[in-house]
Amino acid sequence: MTRVPDPDGAPVARITIHAGAAPAVEAFLAQRIEEYNGLLTGRFDGLDFSAAHRDGSGRIRAGICGYTWGGCCHITYLWVHEAWRGKGLGAALLAAAEEHARAQRCEVAFVATHSFQAPDFYRRLGYVTRAVVTDDPVGHASIVLAKLLRE
Repeated sequence: MTRVPDPDGAPVARITIHAGAAPAVEAFLAQRIEEYNGLLTGRFDGLDFSAAHRDGSGRIRAGICGYTWGGCCHITYLWVHEAWRGKGLGAALLAAAEEHARAQRCEVAFVATHSFQAPDFYRRLGYVTRAVVTDDPVGHASIVLAKLLRE
């Protein structure tokens, strides 16, 4: 537990880290940051998106999600079930997200992947490396790739 002084002069505030997901806290923080960013940039056009491919039983076999904001598309997650990989489903999901981004007037798409995940997949689809963070996780790298969406 960490103690910090309260800015209003109230008794010392306590900060306790809770392990595990906290969707309500995350949603609250995301909303505050979106408001702040909008005030500073004048861009209030943020929009989340997602798409999923389901099998005949309704199970998700592939999906993509992310958000658009300020002329940029950010792919947060793209996943394809192992049995369905290499069949064009990931490329189709990415193309659909890029088309959605163009409709939202985005000029560039960004995606982050790890060195052991799919950087070559994105490169084959026209993405170029913009940044590499080494030792994320230790012994590997986090790679940020981008693709211009302007035609």
